[in-house]
Amino acid sequence: MINVKSLLAKPFAGVIHRQIQRERKTALADQQSILNQLIKVGKTTVFGKEHHFDMIKDYAGFQQAVPLRDYEQFKEYIEQIKKGTQNVLWKGRPLYFAKTSGTTSGVKYIPITKDSISNHINGARDALLVYMSLTGSTQFAGGKMIFLSGSPELERVGGIPTGRLSGIVNHHIPKYLRGNQLPSYETNCIEEWEEKLDKMVEETYNKDLTLIGGIPPWIQMYLDRLIEKTGKPIKELFPNLQVMVQGGVNFEPYQSKLFETIGKSIDTIELFPASEGFFAYQDSLDQQGLLLNTNSGIFYEFVPLAQVHQENPTRLSLAEVQLGEQYALIINSNAGLWGYSIGDTVKFVSIDPYRIIVTGRIKHFISAFGEHVIGEEVEQALLQVTSEMKVMVVEFTVAPLIQQGEGKSYHEWFIEFEKAPADMALFCKKLDQYLCAKNVYYQDLIQGNILEPLRVQALQKNAFINYMRDEGKLGGQNKVPRLSNDRNIVNALVQYISN
Repeated sequence: MINVKSLLAKPFAGVIHRQIQRERKTALADQQSILNQLIKVGKTTVFGKEHHFDMIKDYAGFQQAVPLRDYEQFKEYIEQIKKGTQNVLWKGRPLYFAKTSGTTSGVKYIPITKDSISNHINGARDALLVYMSLTGSTQFAGGKMIFLSGSPELERVGGIPTGRLSGIVNHHIPKYLRGNQLPSYETNCIEEWEEKLDKMVEETYNKDLTLIGGIPPWIQMYLDRLIEKTGKPIKELFPNLQVMVQGGVNFEPYQSKLFETIGKSIDTIELFPASEGFFAYQDSLDQQGLLLNTNSGIFYEFVPLAQVHQENPTRLSLAEVQLGEQYALIINSNAGLWGYSIGDTVKFVSIDPYRIIVTGRIKHFISAFGEHVIGEEVEQALLQVTSEMKVMVVEFTVAPLIQQGEGKSYHEWFIEFEKAPADMALFCKKLDQYLCAKNVYYQDLIQGNILEPLRVQALQKNAFINYMRDEGKLGGQNKVPRLSNDRNIVNALVQYISN
């Protein structure tokens, strides 16, 4: 029987894909147009008047007028909005606050406005439609789809509906997809992750699931729980499972274990969403990187990573970026975020069209000894050695161990293995060699005998799940930082070291 939704999706996918292909060619003009529009609306706001938007004539003038900020430095404006003041950062008041936990700021309240909500809604839609257009495959649109997301229940903060971004977006899923969506609204509202997980398994194990979406470690946990309950392999439970939509972390370290759990490879669509905006998505089946969302109410700036902690770093527009350079991502948006550092670092792998990969977090690095090791480097080094030695990793984190007495300092890796190396000493040696090859400063410290080669602590099964549970961060959108410049995380993981 022909599925009507699948049939109707095909022409719509073609229309959207052609539009996106056109916009890939007009990215720089679109960015200039967005900046002009942002400044025009911004003139009428409290922020715009304080920063003399009426005097801005061009991008150089904008840079002079608008300093770079993180959430802490933005907070005073959010507090004004909470008190009921109109036109603070953008015209009127926000439709929502997306509530997110910051590493240093506690809870953050990120505005989503009437003008910016479409950026969040259309990004994931466009990624799916491009996939349909590229593959010609639309059958999954007629099956059941599960999205592992936060609760759609919203509280009110300063009279503004407030909740997790995934919960807010849940309220804007088109009616024609509601019948396909899993889990049920009631189950989605459960705050306690493991209770929610059991309910999701109960509601989905006997359905025709065609698509699964979420952050990879939580998808893995859901699949493991399904197998535990039914005793059946995933490909038998869901023979028509075709697509995994994922984002939030680098997918590569999770891919082999996820596909092994499913029992086959399936197509994946990678997204780069955040509470501050939907920035990029996969638009190709064979090209590396994610297409930057250049015509969706956000004007992007890029700060070279080496300058990120300087008082007046270089700020580049999209027209000025270079391939292979590490940049901190700065946004200016129709949600009223101005010169806002979202905390992520990116690298361009293509500039025609503009495609990026996310390489880490500004605050997630190790430079206890001047090595400035970043997330991309540790992930790639680990991938190389796991692939070579047929090892499988569930999760990992790295921190420096600074010796107070005798002996030299070193990087300490805490790894939960699904399939541990037969020769741990060789594994450590190769991992260290690959990291040296990726980071010349680290290599100098090892060769100069300043640092000892890295060491690995193998952790018990479910160590990271138990750690996240203890921290009250199990499930939803929470992620374990891969790198820390201190030992707060690894000190909590010590209790899970395997004997």
